[in-house]
Amino acid sequence: MSIIDDIKTAFRQPNNILKQLILINVIVFVVLIVLRTILFITSGEWLYALIFSNLAISSSPLYFATHPWTLITYFFTHEGFLHIIFNMLNLYWFGQLIREYVGDRKLLSLYVLGGIAGAVLYLLSYNFIPYFADRMVIGTMIGASASVLAIVMAAATLLPNYSFNLILIGPVKIKYIAAFLVLLSISGAIGSNAGGNIAHIGGAFIGWLFIKQLQRGNDMGRPVLAVTDFFGNLFKRKPKLKITHRRFSTGSTAKPNGTKPNSGPLSPSQHEIDRILDKISSSGYESLSKEEKQKLFQASQKD
Repeated sequence: MSIIDDIKTAFRQPNNILKQLILINVIVFVVLIVLRTILFITSGEWLYALIFSNLAISSSPLYFATHPWTLITYFFTHEGFLHIIFNMLNLYWFGQLIREYVGDRKLLSLYVLGGIAGAVLYLLSYNFIPYFADRMVIGTMIGASASVLAIVMAAATLLPNYSFNLILIGPVKIKYIAAFLVLLSISGAIGSNAGGNIAHIGGAFIGWLFIKQLQRGNDMGRPVLAVTDFFGNLFKRKPKLKITHRRFSTGSTAKPNGTKPNSGPLSPSQHEIDRILDKISSSGYESLSKEEKQKLFQASQKD
């Protein structure tokens, strides 16, 4: 089986959101690497810059207003190997917990809501908080970190005492891992990657809020699932309706050589079958007598 077949299989399998999210990120990453290499060699850097600008989210409100889809595309886009490896490992480890305890659809909701929350906080911070607005240089942001941190925080809120075995450290409760990542993002909010760290904080907040609301019976992910289900149904193959016609025999027939057919129970007449089917329609199959069930079975064996 080829790589393409493996990818198709992954997207056809039900309840496989975690693998699908990872695959989308990896596919986008690989395609961008190949495009960048080809375009730079052929002096097409401008084309790569154009493609990248249509995937990354900008801190400029005007540019974002004309490129609203970047609210989604940015959290499926990576450029650095360490960036995507770190994000996908965390997505896999913590995503497994989310899908096991609250299901695949909640995992999808968390990923999307975390990414959107990170982008919104990024835009608001760089345009309304004086510290960031005064220092703003129009820039862009990519990466699934906000989405992943939403899933990390959600897992830590749901299962705070669950432990991961970390290399050289040993078992560590995931609430401490989540706390460390959040503190790291807060401290980095005034560093060189301020925008990215601000987005992490937005994602982490949504992860915490999502689980808290879920525990109260409120599913924040319903709008996300409604949209994804709508577009998913547009591309879903509708099963072809197959209509079959069964002809029931109304009595015994003579064999071609003129002899009588073998002795055995006579096939029920069409009138009897219609009566039995009407009875099923009005009262259900269990209302049939043993004899009626046997007649229906005999009729089903005939061509």
